[in-house]
Amino acid sequence: MNDTNAGKTGRPATVSARISPAGGLDILSRNEVARLRDASGSGLHALLRRCALAVLTSGNMSDDPRSILEQFPDFDIQVLQQDRGIKIELTHAPSQAFVDGQIIRGINELLVAVVRDIVYVSTQMEQGNFDLDDSVGLTHAVFEILRNARILKPQIDPNLVVCWGGHSISRDEYEYTKQVGYQLGLRGMDICTGCGPGAMKGPMKGATIAHAKQRRRNNRYIGITEPGIIAAESPNPIVNHLVIMPDIEKRLEAFVRMGHGIIVFPGGVGTAEEILYLLGILLHPDNAGVPFPLILTGPKQSAAYFEQIDRFLRLTLGDAAAQHYQIIVDDPAAVARAMVRGIDKVRNYRLDTKDAFFFNWALNIPYAFQLPFRPTHEAMRSLAIHRDRPRHELAADLRRAFSGIVAGNVKEEGLRAIEKFGPFAIDGDADIMQSLDELLKAFVVQDRMKLPGGTAYEPCYRVLTGERVG
Repeated sequence: MNDTNAGKTGRPATVSARISPAGGLDILSRNEVARLRDASGSGLHALLRRCALAVLTSGNMSDDPRSILEQFPDFDIQVLQQDRGIKIELTHAPSQAFVDGQIIRGINELLVAVVRDIVYVSTQMEQGNFDLDDSVGLTHAVFEILRNARILKPQIDPNLVVCWGGHSISRDEYEYTKQVGYQLGLRGMDICTGCGPGAMKGPMKGATIAHAKQRRRNNRYIGITEPGIIAAESPNPIVNHLVIMPDIEKRLEAFVRMGHGIIVFPGGVGTAEEILYLLGILLHPDNAGVPFPLILTGPKQSAAYFEQIDRFLRLTLGDAAAQHYQIIVDDPAAVARAMVRGIDKVRNYRLDTKDAFFFNWALNIPYAFQLPFRPTHEAMRSLAIHRDRPRHELAADLRRAFSGIVAGNVKEEGLRAIEKFGPFAIDGDADIMQSLDELLKAFVVQDRMKLPGGTAYEPCYRVLTGERVG
C-alpha cells in the first residue's frame, strides 16, 4: 500500500492498496472476474467503479454524482482471482476510507456488498434466470437478490422499520429523526433506510444508542439503494447491511416486502415518490385489509410540511388514501408506540395467513409499480395524471412524475438529459397540476430538492398549469 496525491495536486489525498475482502465474498469464477474488469464490453466495470467510489466516500455531503468522479478521476478498482480467493485492488482510492494504512472494516464490508450484488444480478440476467415479464417473476427477482445478500432473516419476530425521508433536511428535522430512531431502538426495532445522509442516517444513529443501552446485539441497520442513487447518496457510516438493487422499482419493492412498517420523515421529491408508491399499492382492491403501518412524522417546525403533503394526497387520491396513514407531530415516543402496535397487527395477520415474517409475499404489487420507468422527456410528457383513472393507477403515474424529477436532480443520466433537452414537462388535470406546482415550489423554498450550497437550484421540470405540451 502507498500514499499518492497527498494534497500535492490540489485534489483530495488518495491511497492505492490491495485488500482482502471482509464479509463473506470468497470465490468468483474467472468469467465473473473478467466481466468486472472489462472496461468496454459488459459495462460492469464502470458500474463497479461508480458504486465502489460511493462506498469509499461514505459520509460525503454532495448529492452531485459527477462531482465525486471529478474529485477522483484516477480512481480504479480491479477484482483479482487468486489461488486462495479474491483480492480487491484499489488505485488512487479516497484516503478517508483508510486509517493507519488499513481500510476501515465497515467500508470493506460495504465494498464487498457492491461486488456481490453487481456480480449476482448481472449473472442472473445474462443466464436468463430472472423472469421479468410478469409481476410474479419480478417479485421473485427481488426475493432472490435479497436472499443472495443474506439479508432475509427467518425465525425473527417482525421488527424491521423502514424509514423514508430526505437527504436534504434541516438540523431540527435531523435531530428529530435521531430521537425517533432512539425510541424505536429502545423497543427492539431494527432500522432500514435508503442508506444515505439526513433522514436516512438519523434513525440509525439514534437506534445505535438505544440498542447499546438495551445491550442488544446483532442489530440490523440495512441500507437499500440502486446504481443511479448511490453515487448521489453515499452510504452513511452506520449501515452494516448494504443491498444494491438493479433499479428504483425493485428497490421500492424490497422496502415494502421486507419492512413491517414505514415511518416517513420530511423530505423532497424522492420521499413523495415513496409515499405515492406505497399508497398506490395499499389502495389496490386486492390489498384491502392488509395491515401495513404508515406514519408521517417530524418536529413541530415541520407541521406545515405534512399539512401540505396531506392536502396533496387527499386532492389526488381522495380521502380514502388518508385512512392508510397517520400523522404524528413532535412526539418520538408516540411514533414508536404506534409503530409497535401496528407491527403487532402485522405479526398476527402473517400468522393467520401463514405468510413469512421476513418477506411479505401476500401483498399484491401491480405490474405498473414494478415495471422500470425510464424518465425520458417523452415518457414524462405521456404520464396520464387524470382524476378519472382508478386511484392506484393514478398513484402509479404520480409516482413516475416524482421519479423523473429525482432523476433530473441527482442521477447522472437525468442530469445529462436535462442539459441536452431542457426541463421535463408534466401535464394533467388542472387542479392536480396546480397542487403539484405548489408542492414542488415549497420543496424548492425549503431546500428539499438538493443539498444547500453552491449555485441556486434550477428546476429540472415544468408543471403545465394550463399550458399545452408542444
